[in-house]
Amino acid sequence: MRNVYVHNKRIPIINIILLVIFLAASTYITVRYTPEFTRILSEPEQFRNWVDSYGFSGVFVFISLQILQVVFAAIPGEVVQIAGGYLYGVWLGTLYLIFGVVIGTVIVFYASRLLGYPLVKALVSQDKLNRLDFLFKGQKALIVLFILFLLPGLPKDILSYIVGLTPVKPLKFFTIATVARFPALFVSTYIGANLQEQNYFIAFTLFAISVILFLLGYFYKDRLIDKIHRITISHKLQRR
Repeated sequence: MRNVYVHNKRIPIINIILLVIFLAASTYITVRYTPEFTRILSEPEQFRNWVDSYGFSGVFVFISLQILQVVFAAIPGEVVQIAGGYLYGVWLGTLYLIFGVVIGTVIVFYASRLLGYPLVKALVSQDKLNRLDFLFKGQKALIVLFILFLLPGLPKDILSYIVGLTPVKPLKFFTIATVARFPALFVSTYIGANLQEQNYFIAFTLFAISVILFLLGYFYKDRLIDKIHRITISHKLQRR
């Protein structure tokens, strides 16, 4: 079976240099800033003061934080999203998060396209790449992508790197990734907005449900992927 991932065995020296720089920057930012960001984000009022200290540019600082979360993945996305609702309310918080998610997804996608297979291989094991290979083949690839980005607990940011190696058209992918992630972004900002308004029962109930769904998606993602695999193969066999 031919592998769907696009990679060139002859890698230009400039790509190797860029790959080393990208991985070094990722490692540095993850080690140096993730603990601090996590601490600040876990204290809503301190995070608000930090963002407000930038004045009007605070919005762009927040969007940039969401972009970094998508690109480097180590920053906890759910915490950033809840903080967005706490700071800006449901609708503005969701809007700013969408801006950050779209820009971050575009950066990840084209970084993968530019730096190629070695970048993704540094982030994802070969076994996982082989297991995901079938997802991007055939006419149902876009539907499968939508499902994967819709369900909680699956590593969307890592998936974006993987999709960058496939023949999926960029605009279609960006649209699917944004639309599929909207419900989770909206719920997270809704939790944050209710925390800010001290509606703790609603906030913690939704948070508990979100955690349960996340854990179910995380621990059962392999079974889910296998199920989609079987369904995909079944449809292919039926068409023959």
